[in-house]
Amino acid sequence: MQFSVYQQTHIGGRKVNQDRMGYSFTRDALLLVLADGMGGHLAGEVAATIALQTLSMMFRMQAKPYVKKPERFLEEALTQAHWDILAYAETHKLPETPRTTVVACLVQHNCAVWAHCGDSRLYWLRRNQVLARTRDHSHLEHLIERGKATEADRNTHPDRNKLWNCLGASQAPKIDISRQASLEPGDTLLLCSDGLWGMLPETEIVHRLSTSTIVQAVPDMVAMAAAIGGARADNTTALAITWQGADASGAVSPGVIST
Repeated sequence: MQFSVYQQTHIGGRKVNQDRMGYSFTRDALLLVLADGMGGHLAGEVAATIALQTLSMMFRMQAKPYVKKPERFLEEALTQAHWDILAYAETHKLPETPRTTVVACLVQHNCAVWAHCGDSRLYWLRRNQVLARTRDHSHLEHLIERGKATEADRNTHPDRNKLWNCLGASQAPKIDISRQASLEPGDTLLLCSDGLWGMLPETEIVHRLSTSTIVQAVPDMVAMAAAIGGARADNTTALAITWQGADASGAVSPGVIST
């Protein structure tokens, strides 16, 4: 596999950064994960950390060197992360279970499959266009889909922060899984928390990723979102790859790796 990868986070105006992101890869498979611990609940950063650790561990166990059933892996991994969060809360006798959103993407054999819970997003871009993006599990997204709100309402609507789905809630999470997407060299996959997409319009995200390398675009977007948010800015996190293709030799050739 040949790809470039870059990730960055900013604490914003918060006392704690509850976002977590990371990636793991083998010769034939790459896993990207981003989780946004929910600030309205206790220890959101703990839930986000557990989600990242659980998905990464299951990837290492199953990617030998690739995952046999990608969709099933993502569903089982996110579900296991949910149960691991509940178990942590019980073991440590927490008064409230930590909660987190999560988005994860598995790339192998020139194809990508992604899954999400909550409002952390994935964008798939090719030649200045968004080919796909995840749909937020929020009350506002429902209103927009029904024509009772517009994209312009995302930063001002009273329901903008109300989610109906996450990991760590009392009910089992609803996990949305994409179809397999066939990647072409030059395609970009962006995973980001609402601290980024909530501050930057989609046109700005597309422009940045289409006119700059991810090494420049990712930190620029994170810094811009944090600056717009100012003292009240949310944690802002982005993880992106530019796909360069599957190497026939089977060697892993990441162009840029940064943590």
